[in-house]
This record gives sequence, structure tokens and C-alpha cells, in this order.
Amino acid sequence: MKRSINRLATIVLLLVGCNQPSSSVPTDSNAPKPLSVNQTSSEKVDSFSLDYIIGKFDPTKHPDFIVIEKKYASREGMYMRKDAYDAFLKMKNAAKEDGIDLKILSAARPFDHQKSIWEAKWNGTRKVDGQDLSKTLPDAEKRAYKILTYSSMPGTSRHHWGTDIDLNSLEPDFFKKGKGREIYEWLSTNAGNYGYCQPYSPKGNIRPDGYNEEKWHWSYMPVSENLTQLAKEKLTNEMISGFQGAEAATKIDVVSKYVLGINHECK
Repeated sequence: MKRSINRLATIVLLLVGCNQPSSSVPTDSNAPKPLSVNQTSSEKVDSFSLDYIIGKFDPTKHPDFIVIEKKYASREGMYMRKDAYDAFLKMKNAAKEDGIDLKILSAARPFDHQKSIWEAKWNGTRKVDGQDLSKTLPDAEKRAYKILTYSSMPGTSRHHWGTDIDLNSLEPDFFKKGKGREIYEWLSTNAGNYGYCQPYSPKGNIRPDGYNEEKWHWSYMPVSENLTQLAKEKLTNEMISGFQGAEAATKIDVVSKYVLGINHECK
């Protein structure tokens, strides 16, 4: 009787063992770990660093980035995240079947790139609405607000992340009629199917702060929502530094109003 029980126990153990994953399956320890839908927000944001969110890295050397083929862009040498790029290509192919041509005008911009744009406007070497702002707006807060009408403060741009792209035109009027209107209507209807969302929707009661509407700016949500959460939990105005005019970041509350002042559907 005891021998029969032992034999039965052995059979049960063997059957259970057959259902366990094999420890001999090779794994790539360097492969990026995908984010699980069951992860908490803190686990998700820990997948990125603050240096990443403020753009202090080189996209050309980052393993998660890829150069955009010239045929899909307005110029050579632009980079974006591989996952966002793959999704864009699927979206572009679907749009093409509907007679819509999508072209990337701008993609990843690291901190130093954004700094050069900002400082040129800050010190007057690049005019804004025909003005030398260093002379017409000596007050730091007012000058920063004026530049923020058109350009992000270094360390606060979603273009740092490699998830966000500008498409087809940077002129609001382009999307009001003709082909431009067709492009925007197609994106509004279909971009979500490929993970893309328009972060700068019309301003109003729901989105009172941040940049004006940008119909050309689209963000790859499967990654950018985690970066937005990181900014919400860990980024402070005091961290926005290292460029001319940085003292205005705290006065404006740039993190709350501009980094987080986006379309609620993109959060």
C-alpha cells in the first residue's frame, strides 16, 4: 500500500513539473523589458530616468532610437524611438491607402538642440514676430511667455522623448482647408488606432494652460504616457536649468502649465 502511494506521488510530481517553464530557455539579459499593463505607475516611470525626460542624452547613440528614412521625412538625420517609428510606418501605410500622405517634419530634439533654439530667441539673435525680445521684453517672465508661444523651454519639450512628431505643416491655417484639412480629419479619426494622440488640443476650460493648439503634433502614447507620469511625480521647476532665462521656469510654473498642460486624452 505504501509503495503504491509513493508511486502515485511520483507521477503527480512529474506531471506538475512538465507544466513549469524550462530554466534552460535562453534569455537576453540586455533586451528591454516591456511594460506590463499590470505594473503600477511607479514601476512604469522607473523604467526611465529624469535625464531622459529632460532630453540630456544623445538619440544617435541611444539603443531605443533609430534614424528616420529620408523618404518619410522632410530632411535627413532625424531620429525617433523605434517603437514610435514602427507605429508611424503602419499609420502612414494605412493613410496612403486612403489617399493621405504623412511626412515627418520634426522628431527627437535633445536638450542642447532645444537650448540653441530657446537662447537664440532669448538673446535676440533670432527675432520673434519681428522683435528682438531682449530689448522689447526685458522682464524675464514676460519674455519667456512670449517664446513659449512658439517654442518649448529646454528640458520641458516632449520632443526630447523621441515619442512625438510634427507632421506635414507647422502652419495652423494649412489644416483648415483642402488637403491639410483632409490630413487632420484622417489623423483625428485614425491616429489612435496606432497609439498616437494630439497632446495640444484646443485650449479652453478643459485645457486652460500650455501651448496653443497644434494640429501637426502627435505623440506615441504607449511610451509618452509613462513619461508624462514621470514628469508629474518627479519633475520640478527647479530642475529646469542650464540655459539663459531658466529663472523664469519657477515663476511660470512651467512643469504644471506646459509639461502637464496637455490634452487629457493623452495622459
